[in-house]
Amino acid sequence: MDDQQHGFGSACIHGGHSADPRYAHLTPIYATSTYLFDTAQQGMDRFTGKEEGYIYARFGHPNATEAEQKIALLETLGLSGPDGQPLQAAALLHGSGMAALNTLFLAHLKAGDKILTHHSLYGGTDEVFRKILPGLGIEVLFADPEAPQSAAALLEQDPAIRLIYLETPTNPTLRCVDLQTWIGLGRQYGRLTAVDNTFATPYLQQPFRYGADFVFHSTTKYLNGHGTATGGILIGRDRDHMAQVVTKTYRLLGGGGSPFDAWLLSLGIKTLELRMERHCSNAMAVARFLEQQPEVGRVHYPGLAAHPDYQLAQQQMKMPGAMMSFELKGGLEAGKKFIDSLRLCVRAVSLGTCDTLVSHPASMTHYGVAKAEREAAGITDGLIRLSAGIENVEDIISDLEQALYQAKGER
Repeated sequence: MDDQQHGFGSACIHGGHSADPRYAHLTPIYATSTYLFDTAQQGMDRFTGKEEGYIYARFGHPNATEAEQKIALLETLGLSGPDGQPLQAAALLHGSGMAALNTLFLAHLKAGDKILTHHSLYGGTDEVFRKILPGLGIEVLFADPEAPQSAAALLEQDPAIRLIYLETPTNPTLRCVDLQTWIGLGRQYGRLTAVDNTFATPYLQQPFRYGADFVFHSTTKYLNGHGTATGGILIGRDRDHMAQVVTKTYRLLGGGGSPFDAWLLSLGIKTLELRMERHCSNAMAVARFLEQQPEVGRVHYPGLAAHPDYQLAQQQMKMPGAMMSFELKGGLEAGKKFIDSLRLCVRAVSLGTCDTLVSHPASMTHYGVAKAEREAAGITDGLIRLSAGIENVEDIISDLEQALYQAKGER
């Protein structure tokens, strides 16, 4: 099949799949740590890259290949390269999102280099920026995502900035970063750009459309969709660079994922389009409900007209997504009481599963971020993050309503 000629849902199902020589409908799970060579010459040819083929599961395996090709297709579907031909990217599947991030950083940065990014990032990413990279001599600069002119000034003044790293919508305050403007700055000043597209998925947003060099996902979330396996993926638009420089780093860091987890990921992606439609419609209804509740001080959801990035979300996203956060007026204690009172919605970190997940960033995902830094990024003690599931939306709202009622006494 010519993958680029099909719709998104068809690509979710058929993309990346190769016919099995034993006629299995789905790609079998390749539960083997190593692969055989017919001859010593074949082994040499595979190690040198002269011949394509598998060597060792840490380097790659058929289940990873299918997931990589499927996700790379979804991120480039309908896009054209500089030559006018369909854009084709290359991807590397990892055992976790953090493994994929570290491959990105260590493949492109050395002591003395700098990253330019913005506030309100995923807590794990923020900790790597503040606690790991500085020890390697890599400095991270933070700019206001609403003031690209300040980023332009930094890029103009500091040639040591090697990478611009963006996350949109941001976690957990759901601010949107203008991809066209920020990636445009990267091209203007000759810097690499990478975008965390986990919240949006390629169904809602394609950063390669704006010229990004790399796109990152925690595949644990919406791509898998069922909370069955961790994973991460790094996709690059320069396929030769990915095959040489990035693949070498990936293999040596040992961040590859298991065949079973990759198989679960490919299986989950088959329903991505259907799930995202339901996730997003539920999220809109929930956000509108929360916006009317007296116990809620503010709802952070790009689909609401009151959101500061509403117009931007309309421009660069197909729908505003399924993630939101909201602030309870009662602060920390009200937040704890609210979460403890949930009956249908699930108390858990992570996101993107079929069920509605609710978490408290101040005590969970962003616990390792200093309070002053959290609050500067808009992550208050009473902030609740919600990943809208695909249950009947009436049931989600009913559960939230009774939990808000229980939390009233904490105001």
